[in-house]
Amino acid sequence: MLIYGLKNCDTCRKATKALPDAQLVDVRKDGVPADVLARAHAQFGAALVNTRSTTWRGLDDAERGADPLELLAAHPALMKRPLIAVGEDLFLGWNDATEAKVKAAQ
Repeated sequence: MLIYGLKNCDTCRKATKALPDAQLVDVRKDGVPADVLARAHAQFGAALVNTRSTTWRGLDDAERGADPLELLAAHPALMKRPLIAVGEDLFLGWNDATEAKVKAAQ
């Protein structure tokens, strides 16, 4: 199980604590593999881009209009976090419902 997120993100820390067998992949340092990002975009669509982040607010309109996959490749911190991969299953965000689904998929 892999958790794609940021090591200093509170939500990612909660997910890591609740899933002790999972490995955290820091998206700023290591990035997200292109195939995983493409699958996540196909599954979650626009929800994959965190439009409430400070990184998003710092982008100009031209950058915001770019292809989401290119935008996430250039600015990995824009990804909604955490993105959790359990085998072929992907989960986005962290709340009680997501936690239950992830634990059921293990």
